[in-house]
Amino acid sequence: MLVLQQIVNGLMLGGVYVMVAVAFTLIIGMLNFLNFTIPALFMVAAVLMWATMTGNLPFGNELILGIFGEEFRWIGGIFVALIITALASLVIERFTYRYMKAKYGDATEHALPLVSSLGFLIIFEHAVISGYGSDPLAIKSPFGDASFTIGELLFSVPQILSLIISLVIVIMLSVMLKASKLGRALRAIAERPDTATLMGVNVERIVAVVYVITGLLCAISGILFTINYTIVDAYIGDTVATVAIAAMVLGGLGNVWGAVVGGLFVGILEVMSIYLVGADFAKVPIWGMLLIILAFKPSGLFGHTAIGKGKF
Repeated sequence: MLVLQQIVNGLMLGGVYVMVAVAFTLIIGMLNFLNFTIPALFMVAAVLMWATMTGNLPFGNELILGIFGEEFRWIGGIFVALIITALASLVIERFTYRYMKAKYGDATEHALPLVSSLGFLIIFEHAVISGYGSDPLAIKSPFGDASFTIGELLFSVPQILSLIISLVIVIMLSVMLKASKLGRALRAIAERPDTATLMGVNVERIVAVVYVITGLLCAISGILFTINYTIVDAYIGDTVATVAIAAMVLGGLGNVWGAVVGGLFVGILEVMSIYLVGADFAKVPIWGMLLIILAFKPSGLFGHTAIGKGKF
């Protein structure tokens, strides 16, 4: 029964990894580079959630308190995190993609966006360290210890809600990619950007929208992480992103549902590893399993041979 409980806990943790892995998948599937601002946005949302709930925002604390009251500060934190992260995503898109594309053209592929996104990651992390230090930042979950049992299995209410929210968002995103005008334009850009432009697709606008979508995925994931695990710091994005990257590659590059399966799988694997061998070695089985799978199936479980072919 203890093993089954750990599997349940792993699924709950995997719900956090799912949305970050999907965010990586969208950018790689469309623009073909690893966007290191994704962990930065996750961290920013988590820290903003903490700062709002504890009254440590640089400004606006009294306004939040006046609107939401002490008991519902966490709802204000959700709004603050989502709005700031969406705006930050637009700034990041402007300088990691649009400016580079305008200045260097096709030379922007891979290297320049990757390096500039890494620069944003470092800037955001050090901004948080400058404002709040590098020590862990703790809150009390607005849900307290709310939980329920099914048989002998214990389910945390916020963790169940987080998993459900993650899966619902991914389903909505998948439907959008398959059935909407935006989704068709996105896939056209992923296949052939120049052809998409000739077809009348506004590439710059679509890319900006995708950056905002990935930013909001990171924000929601960061919010859920903060509510569930109640401790964040300036480097929490790095910790989550390394596992999410493994989940994305494991599931298959450019495949949204592959990222979902990968996220849930590595969540279970991480929790089981902590249970069996301890937290110090929790990441070793994840990357070991990834190396084994890639040795036999380089495209991942559900992926395509090449990166960035738009097969979402």
